[in-house]
Amino acid sequence: MRQNGERWRAPYATDPAATRGRLIPEPGSPTRSDFQRDRDRIIHSTAFRRLKHKTQVFVHHEGDHYRTRLTHTLEVSQIARALARALGLDEDLAEALALSHDLGHTCFGHTGEDALDSCMAEHGGFDHNAQALRIVTRLERRYAAFDGLNLAWETLEGLVKHNGPLLGPDGRPAPRYAAGGIPAAILEYDAANGLDLARFAGPEAQAAALADDIAYDSHDLDDGLRAGLFDLADLAEVPFLRGLLEEIEDLYPGLESARRVHELARRVITRFVEDVIAESGRRIAALAPGSVEAIRDAGAPVIAFSAAIAEADAQIKTFLYARMYRHPGVMAVRAHAAEIVVDLFSAFAEDPARMPEEWSADLAGAGEGRTRRRIADYIAGMTDTYAVLAHRRLFPTTPDLHWNPESRGLPLAEP
Repeated sequence: MRQNGERWRAPYATDPAATRGRLIPEPGSPTRSDFQRDRDRIIHSTAFRRLKHKTQVFVHHEGDHYRTRLTHTLEVSQIARALARALGLDEDLAEALALSHDLGHTCFGHTGEDALDSCMAEHGGFDHNAQALRIVTRLERRYAAFDGLNLAWETLEGLVKHNGPLLGPDGRPAPRYAAGGIPAAILEYDAANGLDLARFAGPEAQAAALADDIAYDSHDLDDGLRAGLFDLADLAEVPFLRGLLEEIEDLYPGLESARRVHELARRVITRFVEDVIAESGRRIAALAPGSVEAIRDAGAPVIAFSAAIAEADAQIKTFLYARMYRHPGVMAVRAHAAEIVVDLFSAFAEDPARMPEEWSADLAGAGEGRTRRRIADYIAGMTDTYAVLAHRRLFPTTPDLHWNPESRGLPLAEP
Protein backbone atom coordinates (compact mmCIF):
# COMPACT_ATOMS: atom_id res chain seq x y z
CA MET A 1 0.00 0.00 0.00
CA ARG A 2 1.18 3.52 -0.83
CA GLN A 3 1.30 5.93 2.08
CA ASN A 4 0.09 9.50 1.62
CA GLY A 5 2.68 11.56 -0.26
CA GLU A 6 4.80 8.68 -1.49
CA ARG A 7 5.82 8.57 -5.15
CA TRP A 8 4.52 6.12 -7.68
CA ARG A 9 4.62 6.00 -11.45
CA ALA A 10 1.61 4.98 -13.51
CA PRO A 11 2.03 3.02 -16.76
CA TYR A 12 1.02 6.14 -18.76
CA ALA A 13 3.69 8.33 -17.12
CA THR A 14 6.84 9.33 -18.95
CA ASP A 15 9.53 6.87 -17.92
CA PRO A 16 13.04 8.37 -17.70
CA ALA A 17 14.50 4.92 -18.37
CA ALA A 18 12.81 4.98 -21.79
CA THR A 19 13.80 8.53 -22.76
CA ARG A 20 14.48 9.28 -26.42
CA GLY A 21 17.71 10.79 -25.15
CA ARG A 22 19.65 13.96 -25.80
CA LEU A 23 20.60 15.48 -29.14
CA ILE A 24 24.25 15.18 -28.11
CA PRO A 25 24.74 11.83 -26.33
CA GLU A 26 26.11 11.95 -22.79
CA PRO A 27 26.96 9.25 -20.25
CA GLY A 28 24.16 8.68 -17.76
CA SER A 29 24.38 9.75 -14.14
CA PRO A 30 24.79 7.07 -11.46
CA THR A 31 22.65 9.05 -9.01
CA ARG A 32 20.03 10.98 -11.03
CA SER A 33 17.56 10.25 -13.80
CA ASP A 34 17.76 12.23 -17.03
CA PHE A 35 14.79 14.32 -15.94
CA GLN A 36 16.38 15.07 -12.58
CA ARG A 37 19.52 16.21 -14.39
CA ASP A 38 17.40 18.43 -16.65
CA ARG A 39 15.71 20.02 -13.65
CA ASP A 40 19.07 20.72 -12.05
CA ARG A 41 20.55 22.20 -15.23
CA ILE A 42 17.57 24.53 -15.53
CA ILE A 43 17.89 25.73 -11.94
CA HIS A 44 21.61 26.45 -12.38
CA SER A 45 21.16 28.27 -15.69
CA THR A 46 21.75 31.99 -16.09
CA ALA A 47 18.31 32.46 -17.61
CA PHE A 48 16.67 30.99 -14.51
CA ARG A 49 18.49 33.40 -12.18
CA ARG A 50 17.40 36.36 -14.29
CA LEU A 51 13.75 35.56 -13.56
CA LYS A 52 14.29 37.10 -10.12
CA HIS A 53 14.20 40.60 -11.63
CA LYS A 54 11.74 40.08 -14.48
CA THR A 55 8.17 41.29 -14.33
CA GLN A 56 5.37 38.87 -13.59
CA VAL A 57 2.64 41.47 -13.17
CA PHE A 58 4.26 44.07 -10.92
CA VAL A 59 7.83 45.31 -11.29
CA HIS A 60 9.93 44.22 -8.33
CA HIS A 61 10.89 47.68 -7.09
CA GLU A 62 7.27 48.54 -6.29
CA GLY A 63 7.08 46.14 -3.35
CA ASP A 64 8.79 43.13 -1.83
CA HIS A 65 5.68 40.96 -1.71
CA TYR A 66 4.53 41.08 -5.33
CA ARG A 67 5.36 38.06 -7.47
CA THR A 68 8.26 38.23 -9.84
CA ARG A 69 8.69 35.88 -12.77
CA LEU A 70 10.85 33.71 -10.48
CA THR A 71 8.40 33.44 -7.59
CA HIS A 72 5.64 32.70 -10.09
CA THR A 73 7.79 29.93 -11.55
CA LEU A 74 8.36 28.41 -8.12
CA GLU A 75 4.63 28.43 -7.39
CA VAL A 76 3.95 26.73 -10.72
CA SER A 77 6.59 24.14 -9.87
CA GLN A 78 4.97 23.32 -6.53
CA ILE A 79 1.54 22.86 -8.11
CA ALA A 80 2.95 20.80 -10.99
CA ARG A 81 4.68 18.48 -8.52
CA ALA A 82 1.45 18.06 -6.56
CA LEU A 83 -0.50 17.14 -9.68
CA ALA A 84 2.20 14.78 -10.91
CA ARG A 85 2.44 12.96 -7.61
CA ALA A 86 -1.30 12.51 -7.29
CA LEU A 87 -1.69 11.24 -10.86
CA GLY A 88 1.33 8.96 -10.88
CA LEU A 89 3.30 11.03 -13.38
CA ASP A 90 7.05 11.60 -13.39
CA GLU A 91 7.38 14.34 -10.81
CA ASP A 92 10.90 15.33 -11.88
CA LEU A 93 9.86 15.93 -15.49
CA ALA A 94 6.81 17.93 -14.40
CA GLU A 95 9.04 20.04 -12.17
CA ALA A 96 11.62 20.58 -14.92
CA LEU A 97 8.90 21.77 -17.29
CA ALA A 98 7.40 24.10 -14.70
CA LEU A 99 10.80 25.59 -13.91
CA SER A 100 11.62 26.17 -17.58
CA HIS A 101 8.27 27.30 -18.96
CA ASP A 102 8.98 31.05 -18.56
CA LEU A 103 12.70 31.16 -19.37
CA GLY A 104 11.96 32.94 -22.66
CA HIS A 105 10.06 35.86 -21.16
CA THR A 106 11.52 39.31 -21.67
CA CYS A 107 11.96 42.21 -19.31
CA PHE A 108 8.65 43.90 -18.41
CA GLY A 109 6.60 40.72 -18.97
CA HIS A 110 4.29 40.51 -21.93
CA THR A 111 4.77 44.24 -22.52
CA GLY A 112 8.38 43.57 -23.48
CA GLU A 113 7.38 40.57 -25.57
CA ASP A 114 4.83 42.60 -27.54
CA ALA A 115 7.37 45.37 -28.15
CA LEU A 116 10.05 42.93 -29.33
CA ASP A 117 7.55 41.12 -31.53
CA SER A 118 6.74 44.42 -33.21
CA CYS A 119 10.42 45.26 -33.67
CA MET A 120 11.03 41.82 -35.20
CA ALA A 121 7.90 41.84 -37.40
CA GLU A 122 9.93 41.65 -40.62
CA HIS A 123 12.33 39.04 -39.26
CA GLY A 124 10.15 36.28 -37.86
CA GLY A 125 8.65 38.06 -34.87
CA PHE A 126 9.30 37.21 -31.24
CA ASP A 127 7.61 34.44 -29.25
CA HIS A 128 8.57 33.70 -25.64
CA ASN A 129 7.97 29.97 -26.04
CA ALA A 130 10.32 29.79 -29.02
CA GLN A 131 12.79 31.95 -27.10
CA ALA A 132 12.79 29.46 -24.23
CA LEU A 133 13.75 26.77 -26.75
CA ARG A 134 16.55 28.98 -28.11
CA ILE A 135 17.85 29.49 -24.58
CA VAL A 136 18.00 25.80 -23.65
CA THR A 137 19.34 24.65 -27.03
CA ARG A 138 21.64 27.52 -28.07
CA LEU A 139 21.99 30.63 -25.93
CA GLU A 140 23.09 29.17 -22.60
CA ARG A 141 26.84 28.67 -22.86
CA ARG A 142 27.98 26.82 -19.78
CA TYR A 143 29.15 23.41 -20.95
CA ALA A 144 32.36 22.58 -22.79
CA ALA A 145 30.81 19.98 -25.10
CA PHE A 146 27.71 21.83 -26.36
CA ASP A 147 25.72 25.05 -26.48
CA GLY A 148 22.50 25.19 -24.50
CA LEU A 149 21.63 22.69 -21.79
CA ASN A 150 21.32 19.57 -24.00
CA LEU A 151 18.06 18.57 -22.32
CA ALA A 152 16.30 15.27 -22.85
CA TRP A 153 13.84 15.00 -25.76
CA GLU A 154 10.84 14.73 -23.45
CA THR A 155 11.76 17.94 -21.65
CA LEU A 156 12.11 19.83 -24.93
CA GLU A 157 8.86 18.35 -26.25
CA GLY A 158 7.01 19.51 -23.15
CA LEU A 159 8.60 22.94 -23.24
CA VAL A 160 7.46 23.50 -26.84
CA LYS A 161 4.04 21.80 -26.72
CA HIS A 162 2.75 22.21 -23.14
CA ASN A 163 -0.10 24.35 -24.48
CA GLY A 164 -1.03 21.76 -27.11
CA PRO A 165 0.10 20.67 -30.58
CA LEU A 166 1.58 23.30 -32.86
CA LEU A 167 0.19 21.70 -36.00
CA GLY A 168 -3.38 20.67 -36.70
CA PRO A 169 -4.41 17.34 -38.24
CA ASP A 170 -4.26 19.02 -41.67
CA GLY A 171 -0.66 20.10 -41.11
CA ARG A 172 -1.53 23.77 -40.73
CA PRO A 173 -0.31 25.81 -37.74
CA ALA A 174 -2.47 25.75 -34.62
CA PRO A 175 -4.69 28.83 -34.12
CA ARG A 176 -2.17 30.64 -31.91
CA TYR A 177 0.34 30.50 -34.79
CA ALA A 178 -2.12 30.87 -37.66
CA ALA A 179 -1.21 34.49 -38.37
CA GLY A 180 2.56 34.48 -38.10
CA GLY A 181 3.35 30.81 -38.58
CA ILE A 182 5.34 28.56 -36.28
CA PRO A 183 8.49 30.38 -35.11
CA ALA A 184 11.64 29.56 -37.03
CA ALA A 185 13.52 28.48 -33.90
CA ILE A 186 11.00 25.71 -33.31
CA LEU A 187 10.96 24.58 -36.93
CA GLU A 188 14.76 24.54 -37.08
CA TYR A 189 15.08 22.41 -33.97
CA ASP A 190 12.24 20.15 -35.08
CA ALA A 191 14.12 19.49 -38.32
CA ALA A 192 17.17 18.38 -36.35
CA ASN A 193 15.41 16.45 -33.58
CA GLY A 194 11.74 15.98 -34.46
CA LEU A 195 9.35 17.08 -31.71
CA ASP A 196 6.14 15.55 -33.17
CA LEU A 197 4.54 18.98 -33.49
CA ALA A 198 1.13 17.59 -34.48
CA ARG A 199 0.80 15.41 -31.37
CA PHE A 200 -0.02 16.36 -27.80
CA ALA A 201 2.82 16.48 -25.31
CA GLY A 202 3.08 13.94 -22.52
CA PRO A 203 0.99 14.15 -19.35
CA GLU A 204 3.67 15.94 -17.33
CA ALA A 205 3.65 18.85 -19.79
CA GLN A 206 -0.14 18.98 -19.65
CA ALA A 207 0.03 19.09 -15.84
CA ALA A 208 2.62 21.89 -15.92
CA ALA A 209 0.42 23.97 -18.23
CA LEU A 210 -2.53 23.71 -15.86
CA ALA A 211 -0.26 24.48 -12.91
CA ASP A 212 0.65 27.74 -14.68
CA ASP A 213 -3.02 28.69 -15.01
CA ILE A 214 -3.76 27.80 -11.39
CA ALA A 215 -0.77 29.72 -10.05
CA TYR A 216 -1.42 32.96 -11.85
CA ASP A 217 -5.18 32.92 -11.23
CA SER A 218 -4.47 32.68 -7.53
CA HIS A 219 -1.50 35.02 -7.21
CA ASP A 220 -2.83 37.68 -9.59
CA LEU A 221 -5.92 37.93 -7.41
CA ASP A 222 -3.67 38.19 -4.36
CA ASP A 223 -1.38 40.80 -5.93
CA GLY A 224 -4.28 42.79 -7.37
CA LEU A 225 -5.94 42.97 -3.94
CA ARG A 226 -2.62 43.95 -2.34
CA ALA A 227 -2.14 46.72 -4.91
CA GLY A 228 -5.63 48.11 -4.41
CA LEU A 229 -6.77 47.56 -8.00
CA PHE A 230 -9.95 45.94 -6.64
CA ASP A 231 -11.21 44.75 -3.27
CA LEU A 232 -12.78 41.57 -1.95
CA ALA A 233 -16.31 42.87 -2.51
CA ASP A 234 -15.52 43.30 -6.22
CA LEU A 235 -14.70 39.60 -6.53
CA ALA A 236 -18.36 38.76 -5.96
CA GLU A 237 -18.76 39.49 -9.70
CA VAL A 238 -17.24 36.03 -10.26
CA PRO A 239 -19.67 33.32 -9.04
CA PHE A 240 -16.89 30.85 -8.20
CA LEU A 241 -15.06 33.42 -6.07
CA ARG A 242 -18.30 34.63 -4.46
CA GLY A 243 -18.95 31.10 -3.26
CA LEU A 244 -15.48 30.82 -1.74
CA LEU A 245 -15.82 34.17 0.03
CA GLU A 246 -19.18 33.11 1.46
CA GLU A 247 -17.60 29.88 2.67
CA ILE A 248 -14.81 31.80 4.41
CA GLU A 249 -17.31 34.17 6.06
CA ASP A 250 -19.40 31.22 7.31
CA LEU A 251 -16.37 29.51 8.81
CA TYR A 252 -14.60 32.63 10.12
CA PRO A 253 -17.07 35.50 10.62
CA GLY A 254 -15.41 38.90 10.68
CA LEU A 255 -11.99 37.55 9.72
CA GLU A 256 -9.42 40.30 9.13
CA SER A 257 -8.89 41.26 5.49
CA ALA A 258 -5.31 39.97 5.09
CA ARG A 259 -6.31 36.51 6.32
CA ARG A 260 -9.41 36.48 4.13
CA VAL A 261 -7.25 37.17 1.08
CA HIS A 262 -4.93 34.29 1.94
CA GLU A 263 -7.85 31.96 2.66
CA LEU A 264 -9.29 32.85 -0.74
CA ALA A 265 -6.01 32.26 -2.58
CA ARG A 266 -5.41 28.90 -0.96
CA ARG A 267 -8.96 27.78 -1.69
CA VAL A 268 -8.61 28.73 -5.36
CA ILE A 269 -5.49 26.58 -5.60
CA THR A 270 -7.00 23.68 -3.64
CA ARG A 271 -10.26 23.55 -5.59
CA PHE A 272 -8.49 23.79 -8.93
CA VAL A 273 -5.88 21.15 -8.05
CA GLU A 274 -8.48 18.74 -6.69
CA ASP A 275 -10.58 19.27 -9.80
CA VAL A 276 -7.66 18.48 -12.12
CA ILE A 277 -6.94 15.30 -10.19
CA ALA A 278 -10.57 14.18 -10.32
CA GLU A 279 -11.22 15.13 -13.95
CA SER A 280 -7.94 13.67 -15.15
CA GLY A 281 -8.71 10.48 -13.26
CA ARG A 282 -12.02 10.21 -15.13
CA ARG A 283 -10.34 10.79 -18.49
CA ILE A 284 -7.59 8.31 -17.72
CA ALA A 285 -10.13 5.70 -16.69
CA ALA A 286 -12.06 6.20 -19.93
CA LEU A 287 -8.95 6.09 -22.12
CA ALA A 288 -7.19 3.31 -20.17
CA PRO A 289 -3.77 4.35 -21.53
CA GLY A 290 -1.10 1.71 -21.24
CA SER A 291 1.76 4.04 -22.10
CA VAL A 292 2.69 7.66 -22.49
CA GLU A 293 2.23 7.28 -26.25
CA ALA A 294 -1.48 6.69 -25.68
CA ILE A 295 -1.65 10.08 -23.91
CA ARG A 296 0.11 11.76 -26.82
CA ASP A 297 -2.26 10.15 -29.33
CA ALA A 298 -5.48 10.83 -27.39
CA GLY A 299 -6.46 13.73 -29.65
CA ALA A 300 -7.39 15.93 -26.67
CA PRO A 301 -5.83 16.81 -23.32
CA VAL A 302 -6.02 14.00 -20.78
CA ILE A 303 -4.83 16.10 -17.85
CA ALA A 304 -7.51 18.78 -17.70
CA PHE A 305 -10.03 20.89 -15.81
CA SER A 306 -13.66 19.82 -15.63
CA ALA A 307 -16.11 21.95 -17.61
CA ALA A 308 -17.23 23.75 -14.43
CA ILE A 309 -13.72 24.68 -13.31
CA ALA A 310 -12.69 25.59 -16.85
CA GLU A 311 -15.57 28.08 -16.80
CA ALA A 312 -14.45 29.41 -13.41
CA ASP A 313 -10.91 29.79 -14.74
CA ALA A 314 -12.24 31.73 -17.75
CA GLN A 315 -14.34 34.00 -15.52
CA ILE A 316 -11.38 34.80 -13.27
CA LYS A 317 -9.23 35.64 -16.28
CA THR A 318 -11.97 37.88 -17.69
CA PHE A 319 -12.21 39.72 -14.37
CA LEU A 320 -8.43 40.15 -14.12
CA TYR A 321 -8.16 41.32 -17.70
CA ALA A 322 -10.70 44.07 -17.16
CA ARG A 323 -9.80 45.12 -13.63
CA MET A 324 -6.06 44.54 -13.54
CA TYR A 325 -4.30 44.04 -16.86
CA ARG A 326 -6.24 46.83 -18.60
CA HIS A 327 -6.43 49.28 -15.72
CA PRO A 328 -5.91 52.79 -17.21
CA GLY A 329 -2.94 53.48 -14.98
CA VAL A 330 -1.43 50.16 -15.89
CA MET A 331 -1.78 50.88 -19.57
CA ALA A 332 -0.01 54.23 -19.21
CA VAL A 333 3.00 52.62 -17.53
CA ARG A 334 2.94 49.78 -20.07
CA ALA A 335 3.51 52.34 -22.79
CA HIS A 336 6.60 53.60 -20.96
CA ALA A 337 8.01 50.08 -20.63
CA ALA A 338 7.41 49.40 -24.32
CA GLU A 339 9.17 52.66 -25.16
CA ILE A 340 12.29 51.48 -23.33
CA VAL A 341 12.37 48.21 -25.28
CA VAL A 342 11.78 49.89 -28.66
CA ASP A 343 14.41 52.55 -27.95
CA LEU A 344 16.98 49.90 -27.02
CA PHE A 345 16.23 47.85 -30.12
CA SER A 346 16.56 50.90 -32.37
CA ALA A 347 19.84 51.95 -30.77
CA PHE A 348 21.40 48.51 -31.17
CA ALA A 349 20.10 48.15 -34.73
CA GLU A 350 21.71 51.47 -35.62
CA ASP A 351 25.02 50.38 -34.08
CA PRO A 352 25.33 46.76 -32.84
CA ALA A 353 28.68 47.70 -31.24
CA ARG A 354 26.63 49.39 -28.52
CA MET A 355 25.94 45.90 -27.21
CA PRO A 356 28.61 44.16 -25.11
CA GLU A 357 31.39 42.57 -27.16
CA GLU A 358 30.19 39.04 -26.47
CA TRP A 359 26.95 39.92 -28.31
CA SER A 360 28.36 42.09 -31.10
CA ALA A 361 31.82 40.67 -31.85
CA ASP A 362 30.94 38.48 -34.86
CA LEU A 363 28.23 40.63 -36.44
CA ALA A 364 30.48 42.50 -38.87
CA GLY A 365 29.10 41.79 -42.33
CA ALA A 366 26.19 39.76 -40.93
CA GLY A 367 22.82 40.01 -42.65
CA GLU A 368 20.08 42.17 -41.24
CA GLY A 369 18.00 39.21 -40.12
CA ARG A 370 20.81 37.64 -38.12
CA THR A 371 21.75 40.97 -36.55
CA ARG A 372 18.16 41.73 -35.55
CA ARG A 373 17.73 38.28 -34.01
CA ARG A 374 20.92 38.74 -31.99
CA ILE A 375 19.59 42.08 -30.73
CA ALA A 376 16.30 40.44 -29.77
CA ASP A 377 18.17 37.69 -27.92
CA TYR A 378 20.16 40.30 -26.00
CA ILE A 379 17.16 42.42 -25.03
CA ALA A 380 15.01 39.39 -24.18
CA GLY A 381 17.64 38.27 -21.69
CA MET A 382 17.64 41.60 -19.86
CA THR A 383 16.06 41.95 -16.45
CA ASP A 384 13.81 44.95 -15.81
CA THR A 385 16.64 46.62 -13.87
CA TYR A 386 19.25 46.01 -16.56
CA ALA A 387 16.97 47.34 -19.31
CA VAL A 388 16.36 50.58 -17.43
CA LEU A 389 20.09 51.02 -16.75
CA ALA A 390 20.95 50.28 -20.39
CA HIS A 391 18.43 52.88 -21.51
CA ARG A 392 19.86 55.48 -19.13
CA ARG A 393 23.32 54.82 -20.51
CA LEU A 394 22.22 55.41 -24.11
CA PHE A 395 19.54 58.12 -23.82
CA PRO A 396 19.36 61.48 -22.04
CA THR A 397 16.02 60.66 -20.42
CA THR A 398 14.34 57.37 -19.49
CA PRO A 399 10.60 56.85 -19.03
CA ASP A 400 9.47 56.56 -15.42
CA LEU A 401 7.98 53.17 -14.62
CA HIS A 402 6.51 54.30 -11.32
CA TRP A 403 2.83 55.02 -11.07
CA ASN A 404 1.28 58.46 -10.83
CA PRO A 405 0.82 59.34 -7.12
CA GLU A 406 -2.92 59.58 -7.71
CA SER A 407 -3.00 55.87 -8.53
CA ARG A 408 -2.01 54.87 -4.98
CA GLY A 409 1.49 53.85 -5.97
CA LEU A 410 0.29 50.98 -8.08
CA PRO A 411 3.04 49.31 -10.10
CA LEU A 412 3.50 48.14 -13.67
CA ALA A 413 1.32 45.32 -14.95
CA GLU A 414 1.36 43.24 -18.09
CA PRO A 415 -1.54 42.35 -20.41
